[in-house]
Amino acid sequence: MSDKYLAAGTQCITKYDNTKPKVEELRFHKGDVVTIINKWQDRGWYRAHNHASGLDGLISGNAVRERPPIKVDQKHSLMPWFHGSITGYQAVQQLQSKEEGLFLVRESMRHPGDYVLCVSHKGEVIHYRICYQDGKLSIDLTQKFCNLIDMIEYYTSNQGVLATKLKKPKPKHGAKSAEEELAKAGWLLSVQHLTIGEKIGEGEFGDVLRGMYMGQPVAIKNIKCDVTAQNFLAETTTMTHLKHKNLVNLLGVVLHNGLYLVMELMSKGNLVGYLRSRGRNNVPHQQLLRFSLDVVQGMEYLEEKRMVHRDLAARNILVSENVEAKISDFGLAKSKLLPEDLSRLPIKWTAPEALRLNKFSSRSDVWSFGILLWEIFSFGRAPYPKMTIREVLQRVQDGYRMDAPESCQPVVFTLMKSCWEEDPSKRPSFKKLREKLEKIMLGD
Repeated sequence: MSDKYLAAGTQCITKYDNTKPKVEELRFHKGDVVTIINKWQDRGWYRAHNHASGLDGLISGNAVRERPPIKVDQKHSLMPWFHGSITGYQAVQQLQSKEEGLFLVRESMRHPGDYVLCVSHKGEVIHYRICYQDGKLSIDLTQKFCNLIDMIEYYTSNQGVLATKLKKPKPKHGAKSAEEELAKAGWLLSVQHLTIGEKIGEGEFGDVLRGMYMGQPVAIKNIKCDVTAQNFLAETTTMTHLKHKNLVNLLGVVLHNGLYLVMELMSKGNLVGYLRSRGRNNVPHQQLLRFSLDVVQGMEYLEEKRMVHRDLAARNILVSENVEAKISDFGLAKSKLLPEDLSRLPIKWTAPEALRLNKFSSRSDVWSFGILLWEIFSFGRAPYPKMTIREVLQRVQDGYRMDAPESCQPVVFTLMKSCWEEDPSKRPSFKKLREKLEKIMLGD
């Protein structure tokens, strides 16, 4: 196992038992999830935290293995206890074992939009109406929650107004627990080790926060909506299958107040803000080429993995402390850009065939990369300046292409234009774009 993999904050799975550790060594059982805290003095040894025991100690790199990718499908749910539109009688039938604290949640038949929490207590099933008011959920109108996940988490630890704490979920038939799968694969992080700081960004689906996990600075994407949190499992699954220096790295997932995606912190923000705040006097031409190459290397990797981003733009490129560009938001792209909802498509960045025929491919990503190049070499200007979305749609369809940004090298502008070929098959691959950018950098 290389030192590069075992960076601070990395989670691993132990490969065997160590129940009689030496002084300072970590005690663990096979299958325990451990988080690396830091390197130790001896080569190949690390100080780590065992999530099962809560203890810290030394562990050999040979004792752990890389976390496997998450295998989550449509049957895996963050809310396996949610049974949808069943009747009260059906809920009672589901809880007929009369096990104390056995529970499920269903949609309210009498009050559409509300829910019902059904709990087994002393041989009976009690039904609690969950009211939805002003964007919050509540049973007693005093304790309010952003979502059902948050509410169930609370009443599992606190009895509150309920007759009993929630002790055991009754899964919907066929449903599997996404939480169990995340934990088994080693991607479920402990909220106890997560410190949440100030907001540093705002996305379509929730805030992005600064934080710390096990002493490591992190970025945290918070998704509070139940349905959106469930959809974000797709992004989580995708991110665990991908690893490249120019893709933002996922550290893990926390289930608390909805869903938190814990990622490496890109301290210098997104590329648009970076370029606009510094301008052409502070960002040399070679750095613009470096950013372009960083992005194309990440996209070449996605192209090799047959992964289509669908929302490649400078706002989705983040800049690290050492001024390296990395691609973000590459996991949920497929589910968030719905063909029937044209208003949500990033029109100015989307290829003509994707807009007309819903044909997304690596070559449609190449079109978007051309727009991104224009953003980079115009120092963060919005593409198609002074044009409305409607004008962009019509004029691009008629063959219009943007002029070169001010002071942009002709060879770079030629590269941009090659990305904007009407025929997708005539656009270069990301591999070709990478080769051409490397030659431009050598000749700069």
